[in-house]
Amino acid sequence: MKLGLSSYSLVRAIQSNEMTVLDAVDWIAENGGEHLELVPMGYTLTDNPDLIAALKKKASDAGIALSNYAIGANFIKDTKEEYEAEIARVMKEVDTAGALGLKLMRHDAGSHSDTSMAMFLKELPRLAEACARVADHAAQYGITTSVENHGYLVQASDRVQALIQAVDRPNFRTTLDVGNFMCADENSVAAVKKNIPFASMVHVKDFYLRPSYENPGQGWFRTTSGNYLRGAIVGHGDIDMREVLRTVKASGYDGYVSVEFEGMEECRTGSKIGMDNVRRIWDEV
Repeated sequence: MKLGLSSYSLVRAIQSNEMTVLDAVDWIAENGGEHLELVPMGYTLTDNPDLIAALKKKASDAGIALSNYAIGANFIKDTKEEYEAEIARVMKEVDTAGALGLKLMRHDAGSHSDTSMAMFLKELPRLAEACARVADHAAQYGITTSVENHGYLVQASDRVQALIQAVDRPNFRTTLDVGNFMCADENSVAAVKKNIPFASMVHVKDFYLRPSYENPGQGWFRTTSGNYLRGAIVGHGDIDMREVLRTVKASGYDGYVSVEFEGMEECRTGSKIGMDNVRRIWDEV
């Protein structure tokens, strides 16, 4: 297991100019991390060769890896032209991942206000075609692309598996976010057991959970079924994190594990405690 941090965890500090993504490299190394996952929020890597070169040098100097490049995407479009344009945009982002020297890249597949199974099945062929074309483009760089359980429509474990199987490419897998299954009202332990065999990357995230009839107020968002979630420091929330990490470890997964903090606490504090908790729990289970 190679423990590190998603730059998304530090997005508030980056967007407020308290630190840059280059500063984040040093911060992760100083706080026990082994890699940085790049989520371009608060900075831009596409068509930015100077920052790409600076990041590669900074990571090498700090002794940590650049692990994964994670971007948003939505292949559910109203017209063929928009659909093709989105595929072309994501392929250009693959080129950015290639320039970074990465072997892993995550992109979303599709989101829609209608999150029903009927809508998922209707859109599945187009989503699979788009993901397959992107994966084929990524193969020239030796990159494995992946879909995260993210965005409600493609969030439940069975839907993620259905997309992977429909794409049917050896270099298309899943970025498995242990917390995001809760957004689809799915138990994290059960969902991780289902999908860890398909994981190219693991995100460790935690949430507080409250039932739909118990509105906790500001700072919470709704799940598919109307329950309430709020981001937590990893190990502080309602996910059975010990069993989740035991499941990941028992599977033989030995790749990158990226802490993704989105709680209300100060982001560096939340990220540091989360990384420490993952390391401690992993060693104990």
